[in-house]
Amino acid sequence: MTMRRRTISVAAKAGVAALLVLVLELIVDRAEVLLPLAMLGWLIALAALRPAVIRHRQPRIALVAAMLAIAAYADQPNLLAFCLFLTATGLAATLPRRRFDDAASWAVRLGRLALAAVVGPWRDRRRLAHIRAHRLHPRVTVTAVAAALIVPLGGALLFLILFATANPLIARALDSMILPDIRTVIWRTAFALAVLLPVWATLRPAAGATRWQAPGGQTVPPLLRPGTLILSLATFNAVFAIQNGLDLVFLWSGAALPDGVTMADYAHQGAYALIVTALLAAVFVLTMLSPGSASAAHPPIRWLVTAWIGQNVLLVASSALRLIDYVDAYGLTPLRLAALIWMALVATGLMLILWRLLGQRSAAWLINANALALTLVLAACSVVDLSAVAADWNARVALAKGRSGPPLDLAYFERLGPGALVPLAMLERHVGSPRLHDRIEHIRFWMQTQMEEQQSSWNGWSPRNARRLAAAKALLADRGSGAAPPARRLTGAQQP
Repeated sequence: MTMRRRTISVAAKAGVAALLVLVLELIVDRAEVLLPLAMLGWLIALAALRPAVIRHRQPRIALVAAMLAIAAYADQPNLLAFCLFLTATGLAATLPRRRFDDAASWAVRLGRLALAAVVGPWRDRRRLAHIRAHRLHPRVTVTAVAAALIVPLGGALLFLILFATANPLIARALDSMILPDIRTVIWRTAFALAVLLPVWATLRPAAGATRWQAPGGQTVPPLLRPGTLILSLATFNAVFAIQNGLDLVFLWSGAALPDGVTMADYAHQGAYALIVTALLAAVFVLTMLSPGSASAAHPPIRWLVTAWIGQNVLLVASSALRLIDYVDAYGLTPLRLAALIWMALVATGLMLILWRLLGQRSAAWLINANALALTLVLAACSVVDLSAVAADWNARVALAKGRSGPPLDLAYFERLGPGALVPLAMLERHVGSPRLHDRIEHIRFWMQTQMEEQQSSWNGWSPRNARRLAAAKALLADRGSGAAPPARRLTGAQQP
């Protein structure tokens, strides 16, 4: 690329970055609804100014992932979708320089890219100075322009101050001028930098970020002799068999517990401690065994490792069952749902460790497989509202089980926010108790009124809340859902 073409390229990127900063400064008060358009503009600028992004397959995949994250954010603004967008955009910007190898290395490279973004514009200041020199007359410099303006601007300001003391009309006009608040200036400047730095880092990514390479791969010598490993794995299997055997007898089959021990004591305690146990077991296998080593090829060790990982998977399943029993007794919350998802990820990781060991897979394969599983889960969670899922589950269980189910905490429904509107409308339509119906109606009406007020403002509107309002009104269309209840709103926990 010639010097002139490089200069034009840097000038175009600087102009686009400045334009994006200006657009976001204008929409900062309405960012939730307009930010997806700015995010899309960022991707278009990246593809237009760096053609290599769309010439190669891997950066194109990252661009598609970034657009899917924009769609998730546009449907309902959330931090997770925005973080996924930033990650995918960073990958799209850097993959043309280096092919994807493993997720851990690329996590480090993206971290280095983020650190380099802080000094990105200053790093390119020489190129920007070269652009200014080409745009201005060769003998005209920024310093000369500033020196030429000092006298006329300074003199005009001095004369205005003098005229203001002599002319009340000029004094009144100057008094009516409103200078920007210093806090607003600081906030706007910080916001502009927060936009400029990541945009510039993708348009002109630092070369050092993609040059990073993980320390090279000499085989780590085994920490334990095969005999010690066999003894350790046999002992661990025996200890785990005691815990899993008790779970199979009392937790899974429902056998009667000894006197003094209730199912609540047995099932509702230790779920998270067992997950920590499984994670420690995974660390032990990863540390002590590697594919291709003499220990990993030893038949007794392979069988013992397979049995132990199988027991760990059963341990995770028992932990999930304990949590499910707790949910049956006390209801579902977004945190409990997230814990169940986390347990599924742990079980998947354990199975992948076993697959790596038995299939002679590399460490990069294991990292990428786990990263793919995690990415799919995070992408799903950016689209699915866990609060809405929890509210819907609690409402359906309340209608199906009545007093035999967990208590219906209406105050908690209210705290769940917009995701609880449709479940509340479903409860209002089908609940039988007049007193409970009145409480649900008041909470639902208050929540619906708040959402309608937010949706009426164009900068507060979201497609997901529009669908929720439409679904709630359709459920209560024959009951005059738009009318205000006669009494004040109430909250509390009730049984249907």
